Amino acid sequence: MIETLKNNPQQVGNSRLVPDVTFSTKTGKELKMQLLIPWSFEMDSSQVYPTVIFLQGSGWTFPDVTYELPQLAEFSRQGYVVATITHRSYLDGEAMPAFLEDSKTAIRFLRSHWKEYGVNPEKIGFWGTSSGGNTAQLVALTGDDPRYQTSEWSNVSDQISCAVSCFGPTDLNELYQESGKQFEEGNEQRIQQMLGGSLSQKQELIQAMSPIKIVDDRKTECPLFLLHGTADRVVPCQQSEQMFDKVTQAGILSQLLLVEGADHEGDFWSEAVYNRILHFFDSYLK
Repeated sequence: MIETLKNNPQQVGNSRLVPDVTFSTKTGKELKMQLLIPWSFEMDSSQVYPTVIFLQGSGWTFPDVTYELPQLAEFSRQGYVVATITHRSYLDGEAMPAFLEDSKTAIRFLRSHWKEYGVNPEKIGFWGTSSGGNTAQLVALTGDDPRYQTSEWSNVSDQISCAVSCFGPTDLNELYQESGKQFEEGNEQRIQQMLGGSLSQKQELIQAMSPIKIVDDRKTECPLFLLHGTADRVVPCQQSEQMFDKVTQAGILSQLLLVEGADHEGDFWSEAVYNRILHFFDSYLK
């Protein structure tokens, strides 16, 4: 049997990886992102694409930039520039809010280099999982907040158009103080490293890093999509449910999707979940 298909001169539905793009050297250590760019950009470098910045959860340590790369490639094939980013780790002595500063630097870098990578500077969304979900919520509520701005690309905005948080912590005090499983041996020291001091000493910081606590004093707001597994054993589902109630009362456009019986990562993910996230980004970035 002989068949014929039409060619694809605009390279629609194809994507390429641009690895290890340095976006920060602030501390003398390079922070790098992995970029997925539609092939059609090679055909017409004047094009710009809606852009999604993704941050893998790591407990605020070392995000694995390759973990979701196969799935993120599908988003790029659908016409998005996608950047998977990393940040400094508290295990290297970089306490909070270093992770938030670096995430905002990544936004400013991409907005500054929009022509080089085909980024639409007016259509940038942020998506994170677990600690990355916490970051996504904070980024949505603290756009251009000078407290978290570094000297890199400082004349550029770090505001975003929308945010997605998958099983992200929203109230760190509740997570650390009320959930007994968080106080396994060695966790108290780990939390002190993360905060740069004890819970009692760093209450102002821990409130500032808890999205639900800053909704009323937010600098910015944008549509927010919260997703959480109902059987999450790391970050209780109630964290996202309470955040949804809070932002809804505040008048922020928001959605909550509960994945029945799902734990933290693993069985949380499905084609249906990815499709819902893609639909959300399509709604606000395309």
